[in-house]
Parts: sequence; structure tokens; C-alpha cells
Amino acid sequence: MRAYVLHPDLKSARTRRTPEHALAEAVSLAAALPDLEVMGADSVRLPKVTPGMLFGSGKVAELKARFEELEVGLVLVDGPVTPVQQRNLEKEWGVKLLDRTGLILEIFANRARTREGVLQVELAALSFQRTRLVRAWTHLERQRGGFGFVGGPGETQIEADRRAIDDQVLQIKKQLERVVKTRELHRASRKKVPFPIVALVGYTNAGKSTLFNRMTGADVLAKDMLFATLDPTMRGVVLPSGRKVILSDTVGFISDLPTQLVAAFRATLEEVLEADLILHVRDISHPETAEQAKDVADILTSLGVKADVPMIEVWNKIDLTEGEARAALETQAGRSETIRAISALNGDGIAGLTDLISEMLEEEKTEREVLIPFAEGRVRAWLFEQGLVISEIETDEGYRVSVRWTARQEKRFREMLHGATPE
Repeated sequence: MRAYVLHPDLKSARTRRTPEHALAEAVSLAAALPDLEVMGADSVRLPKVTPGMLFGSGKVAELKARFEELEVGLVLVDGPVTPVQQRNLEKEWGVKLLDRTGLILEIFANRARTREGVLQVELAALSFQRTRLVRAWTHLERQRGGFGFVGGPGETQIEADRRAIDDQVLQIKKQLERVVKTRELHRASRKKVPFPIVALVGYTNAGKSTLFNRMTGADVLAKDMLFATLDPTMRGVVLPSGRKVILSDTVGFISDLPTQLVAAFRATLEEVLEADLILHVRDISHPETAEQAKDVADILTSLGVKADVPMIEVWNKIDLTEGEARAALETQAGRSETIRAISALNGDGIAGLTDLISEMLEEEKTEREVLIPFAEGRVRAWLFEQGLVISEIETDEGYRVSVRWTARQEKRFREMLHGATPE
């Protein structure tokens, strides 16, 4: 099917993304659906949202002519579209329309493979559908006559649709409970085996599955597309040091993930909460890698991942950078004890990463309290960057900081510090 992608660049919207990169991500989302041919894409500036049509009448007419010329059958809007706006635009343009939530749901439905994954997608889709059905029928609710003692056709339709969806939701939740119990049994049996869990997390298409395959010799789907991996995958790995670990690949994160999907896929990310070590895989070649990293950090916080869980930042796709840019990134990564620059595709830097994983899993951690003078802001910032801070109190003398660290990290701290004293 021929498709066209639109990104509404709303003036009042607060986002980390530039319109150009947001549009590029939306096109990548579209490319993740099979049998779609993207004929074009546009970022449309919106001073304000038009309630009935989203876009102004002039832009609607201009786009209609373009869609007819390109014989477009599907328009993908990278943002929320109300049921009324969807109905009006589909009628005006003579096309099928999907908003960002609908598009991601389609991708998830197409990719889910495990029983739990399929059920979670169905649950998310029904949750999305329920809100849209109720809103879509509200115009009929006002059509009832009389005193309102007997519901008119609108109310009847709302109740019938809501009841049908609620029945399906109940059935799926019961099936999910059985699946989750089975998974909990598997997790309980794993806990009896004293192998630490290393969880891969990161923005979608950062290269997690490629790294997973490189480290485990597995054959997990790894493609240059968004949401190539949906279902959690786990494998046992023997590191070069001889240390055995369980490596867990997870669903990729994305900005503005629909709330229905955040809730539905929380279970697939439970392995991250159980992890002894987290590998945050970043596509360091991406122009918005810093913004993507912030999105991942926000989602990890919302999941309840504790700040004291050790984490390694894996700067992947270093092979896509070259010359001075690559040298600068490798130098920057080399200065940090918890960052490694690698290429999961060709294997560059993998040996250094596996060595660091072994070191961080084997090192014992102790809790200390240190007093950092106000003048030592650089040292204080380093503690936060390394994720070592448990709590902090500001005093007259400086910052009283509680930290949890390894002997190696404490030594590095002492080397950097001038004037702070241990308590």
C-alpha cells in the first residue's frame, strides 16, 4: 500500500526532538510495517490545532491534491489524532489514516511472537480502541429524546461497544495471568542458579539485538528497523573471564510511547528490574543520541529501576563514525570507567566491554559517606555521572554525599579529589 507520513510540528508542544529528526523517526516507523511503500513525508508547522480537522483548510486541500497525485491509500500522522479528526480527514482525503499510537500498535501486532507478547498487544489495542469508540459515539449520545429515562441509540451503542470490549479484556487478562505465572516459575528456577542477569536496554534500533547475537552466538532478529525485537529473549553466556551470566535482550524504548503500551509491556521489562547489571546501548552515530539517552533514562526511572543498579553505557555503531569524530568519541569513552565504545556489527571494542562486565559483576561494593566542598563541583558531578550517589544533603561546609562504590571507583575518586574528607 502507498503511504504518506506527516509530522505535525505543533508550536506549543514541548519535545526534545527537532521536527526533522522526529519526521525521520516517523518514516522509520512506517518502514517497519511490511507491504508499505512510503511515497513521501512532510513536517507541517501548526501554530494551533484545528479541532475538527487538525490542520487548517488550506493545508488539508493542498495535501489532498498531493495524495491524489501520488495515489496514496494510507496517511500516517506522527502524533495524536482524535476520532472526529480521523473521521473528517479520511472523508476529505479518501484515505485510511493512522496516528502514532495506531501505527505503533500495528507494528507491535505484526512483530509479537511469544504468547505473552501477542496477548499484551491485544490488550493494548483494546484499551486504545475502547477510548476511541466511546469518544466517537458521544455525538449520538446527545440525540436521545424524551426525559432521558430510556437511552437513545447513541447510549445503547456506547454501552454495547464498551461491554464487548470489556469482556474481551477480561478474557485476555485471565490468559495473561496464566502466562505470567509460568514465567514467574521460570524466573524462580533461574534464581536458584547463581548466575547474574545482565539486561540490555536502549532506544529502539540502537543495536541491542546485534550486540546480543554477537555476545551469545544466538540468531535473534536484528534488522535496521524500529522495534525489530519485541519479546524478551534470554541466553546463558560464558564471558572470556570464565564468568557465567544470563544476558537479556528487551523491547526498544521510544519517545512518546503510547500510555497503553507502557502499561501493557511493563511485564516484558521486568527482567530489567531483576538485573544485576544494565547495559544501556546507544546508537552513538545518531544525531539525537543524547535526547534518546534521556528518553531511556526517563523510562527506566518510571519502571522503578533503582539508581544503585550498576550500569555500563555502550556507545554502539562507532563504525558509522570516522576520522576525528570517531577518535574524539573513543577518547571520551576511554576517560570513563563505565562507558565503552564498540561496534556490535564488526566486533570492535567487544573484548573491552566483556572485560568490564566481568569486573563490575565481581567487584564488591561498600557504602561510604563523604564531604565534598562546594568548590569541588567537578568531583561531585563525576559521582552522579557514575551512578554512585545514594543520597545527598547540602551543609554549610559542602555536600554530604552517601555513595555505594567499588574499591576501584573509590580509588579514582580519591585521585580526582582535592580537599574532601571521608566521614
